[in-house]
Amino acid sequence: MSLRSSSPGTGTATHGTLDGSGAVTPEPIRVLVADDHVLYRRGLQFVLGQEDDIDVVGEAGDGAEAIRRAEELLPDVVLMDVRMPRRSGIEACMAIKELVPSTKIIMLTMSDEESDLYEAVRAGANGYLLKDVPGEEIADGLRAVQSGQSLISPSMASTLLSEFATMIKKHEQVPTALVPRLTDRELQVLKLVARGMANKAIASELFISENTVKNHVRNILEKLQLHSRMEAAMYAVRENLLDLPDAAQD
Repeated sequence: MSLRSSSPGTGTATHGTLDGSGAVTPEPIRVLVADDHVLYRRGLQFVLGQEDDIDVVGEAGDGAEAIRRAEELLPDVVLMDVRMPRRSGIEACMAIKELVPSTKIIMLTMSDEESDLYEAVRAGANGYLLKDVPGEEIADGLRAVQSGQSLISPSMASTLLSEFATMIKKHEQVPTALVPRLTDRELQVLKLVARGMANKAIASELFISENTVKNHVRNILEKLQLHSRMEAAMYAVRENLLDLPDAAQD
């Protein structure tokens, strides 16, 4: 027997199967692959097909088809190229986020241009990977995003943050007077999020529970009117928060 529901108050989908004892065992992560290169789609499906906890449920060859298939299949995660015919990956990302808010999106691309990265984050992407990464890293990225993390790993954080800093200075400036006030603890959490740390690591660093970290992250995003941890990292760079001394209170 399979089931799929939302946890009360979180909006997070949970799905699995009931075993003989009544316990829920997780179902595979349902993935839609969207790329205009057929050979790359086939190769990616083969690689991901080797993972027991990942199930490629569909594919799309352009942005318009990706939107239609995402609405039809309701995948957990969409792996999508940035540049595709009919509708770009960025446009498709925005549309899918509107139509299927629970679906996570990872942009997979050959482009390392700052403008593409910036637009992907603004469109609501949960991750941004270059196509030259090993297949196992893509699989790990799927698991991380499905569990609520972003793909700003510690190894990539410094590069991404420097790119964010350059782009944000060009594209937007928010007057400090208009920025909502964050508590000292929220500032601490925001700084660690911007450094690529996951909730569990942040909890260990600050000696608080992981649920408390989740609550802080949710409050930060609501106060700053941001949509993802990646946007929060961009905000932290723009406001020069990474150089502030840590506060010591909850």
